[in-house]
Amino acid sequence: MKSPLWSNLFHNWNSQESEKVLALKEVPVFASLSDKELDEIEKLTHERKYQSGEDVFKQFAPAEGMFIIISGSVEIYIENDGSKNILAELSDRDFFGEIALLDDKPRSAGAVATTPSILLGFFKPDLLSLMERNPSLSSKILTNLGTVLAERLRKTNELLAEKT
Repeated sequence: MKSPLWSNLFHNWNSQESEKVLALKEVPVFASLSDKELDEIEKLTHERKYQSGEDVFKQFAPAEGMFIIISGSVEIYIENDGSKNILAELSDRDFFGEIALLDDKPRSAGAVATTPSILLGFFKPDLLSLMERNPSLSSKILTNLGTVLAERLRKTNELLAEKT
């Protein structure tokens, strides 16, 4: 006789990771972190839900941290003289706003949900708190963040070089 208790209990034995941890694993800022470290980061994240057309943040707004798209889609844009220029169209597992973890300058671009979206926020106060409690882990995150920003700068330089 097959026991329903055992089959239900162990049905998802290998998929114990939450959707948040799975998303964190795909973001280069959290690359190379152990499962235990990712669990610690997950506890510091904040889930936010947005409707289509709802601003995640506006251009020049105070910057509080980065976002990871769990599901949905987001446009990153800048506005100049009333015209809106789309810089990027992002979707599941993409991330944005990571510069806010490093400085206190206003947002250089805006972000708006283009479909109903679930985002995971990782904010600067959480990173600062982590730096006090776990310098080794925060050092890994900051190193990865530097790598991400360096790669984006290289890509921007390549695009600018193509235009000249």
